[in-house]
Amino acid sequence: MSTKSLIIGVAAMGVVALASCSKKETITTKEVITSESKDQAAANKQLVLDFYQKMFGDKDLSAVDQYIAPEYIQHNPTVADGAKAFKEAAAKWFEGAPKTKIDVQHIAAEGDLVFIHLKNKNEDGSLKSTIDIFRIKDGKIVEHWDAQEDVPKEAANAHPMF
Repeated sequence: MSTKSLIIGVAAMGVVALASCSKKETITTKEVITSESKDQAAANKQLVLDFYQKMFGDKDLSAVDQYIAPEYIQHNPTVADGAKAFKEAAAKWFEGAPKTKIDVQHIAAEGDLVFIHLKNKNEDGSLKSTIDIFRIKDGKIVEHWDAQEDVPKEAANAHPMF
């Protein structure tokens, strides 16, 4: 066997060996990212659950300082942007309101977003369906969207909205 053939053979085996290692590392890296993503989604859901109970259940305005970023972006047209504006609006909403246990129907997370569906009671005792979407960054809520609708007294099915 010539020296040239030997060098080409060794080089080819080296390329195959490196390609095999590279593929295995990619799979391992993907598995780690998936595991980290699941852990982060679970942490984000827990953050929203804790925030929601403290803020809207316990009517504790310190939840804003703990969970809301100062540069908070608000998509609800009745509330201005910023943690301070949200805290001021909530203080008015909570005047005379009793503490309550939040009734979470569904919660899900994808990427940096958490979706929560709740059963709320209006002041007159009727039910309201609320869906909130929160964007989380660095352990703080940085953006919010919501939709609310009163549950009708009569429905075409036995499970309206929940």
